[in-house]
Amino acid sequence: MFKVSLFLLILGSLASAIAQDSKSPGEVGRFVIRTGVNISHWLSQSEKRGEERRHYMTQADFDSIASMGFDHVRIPVDEVQLWDSLGDREAEGIGLLHNAIRWAIAARLRVIVDLHIIRAHSFSAGVNKLWTDPAEQEKLSGMWRQLSDELHQYPNDKLAYEILNEPVANVPEDWNKVLNKVIAAIRVKEPARKIVVGSNRWQIAETFPELRFPENDSNLILSFHFYTPMALTHHTASWTPIAEYNGPVNYPGQVVDTSCYKDLSSAAVKFMRDGANGYFTKQILEEKMMPAIKVARQYHLQLYCGEYGVYPRIPDDIMLRYYKDLCQIFNENDIAYCHWNYKADFPVVDSNGTPESKLVSILTEK
Repeated sequence: MFKVSLFLLILGSLASAIAQDSKSPGEVGRFVIRTGVNISHWLSQSEKRGEERRHYMTQADFDSIASMGFDHVRIPVDEVQLWDSLGDREAEGIGLLHNAIRWAIAARLRVIVDLHIIRAHSFSAGVNKLWTDPAEQEKLSGMWRQLSDELHQYPNDKLAYEILNEPVANVPEDWNKVLNKVIAAIRVKEPARKIVVGSNRWQIAETFPELRFPENDSNLILSFHFYTPMALTHHTASWTPIAEYNGPVNYPGQVVDTSCYKDLSSAAVKFMRDGANGYFTKQILEEKMMPAIKVARQYHLQLYCGEYGVYPRIPDDIMLRYYKDLCQIFNENDIAYCHWNYKADFPVVDSNGTPESKLVSILTEK
């Protein structure tokens, strides 16, 4: 009986390994991604330290992500988590990043390491020194040289780098100058590493025509973020100007009835009118992405939506209709996509770590 059980166990493990390793010949040795999740609020946008930080993400989380059907993770990291104020590397933070990469690779997940917030730049800051101080620009290149020294050991088909999350430059050429300088710094040691390049002004698709990158570099992935329309995706989110609106929302169609504006502050109404609200369908959502789609097609580069998601404060049926349309657009246009996030404010699991099955099914459907 013991031998039979052992045989069945080995057979099951072998079948599982074969199933997970079954890739088309064109994918072998290449950094191929389709659908993933962000590992947020751990090594980025978090005050967690010590035991709390060490236990927030474990091998079991990465195994769970893979079992749900995702094929990659995007790991946001902040400068303050990896370097102290003097620029010396923080050993524990870097060690946790190595753990995450190894756990992901063991679970057959590919990884994008995203430098999310640095001391000289944040997507939510009104003023960023990165655009005005040459020393800060050189510092960013230096951080990537150090990260390259630390992470170049991982295979090119398993790990990619994302230069900076949601750059916000008033002058597009300021971002173009910085990103090209950083790409050049990384390429000295890693000519074949995939590098994710985001568009200016929060990585919105509309700014893609202004993006400038090395046109002879085929190892780039172009990235945009998509939270349109925010009156739907960020309904009642406390960090937005429309947090005060807690009435009904709708999709497809008119998201918020404009008659409700009379009860809102002038700031909230302006935000609504500037694009957070409106009439939206699947076709309109796709049209919003077209500037990014056209640039990626022009240069024959992979297009990637590195963030999208819905703050789960709206009716499930509306939320799932939106998600289904969005994922269909991604798949129909060969756009890889990564949900914000795994477990935090836009989770794909509940508080016990159990997958939200209806949502996960849509996010991973082929």
